[in-house]
Amino acid sequence: MEMLVQQLRPDAKGRITLGKLAQGISSFRARRLEDGNIILEPFTEIPAREAWLFKNAAALGAVKKGLAQAAEGKSRSLGSFSQYADESID
Repeated sequence: MEMLVQQLRPDAKGRITLGKLAQGISSFRARRLEDGNIILEPFTEIPAREAWLFKNAAALGAVKKGLAQAAEGKSRSLGSFSQYADESID
């Protein structure tokens, strides 16, 4: 990952704009250390309906394993699941 370094200056109200540093980030946790340094920890939000996956270690491990296998070309087609589709669902 490329390191992007910028010098930022606060405006009259003490605000700073992160610009490209905040690209793809939805929020930050800010911590002020005893030495005066401020640490911003970036967060990316996930939909609530997907949060269960990150709380279930076994399921998350299975997903990661499957993604790794697919990246290595170790996946195979299981055919069409169209016979199980419910055409009435929008």
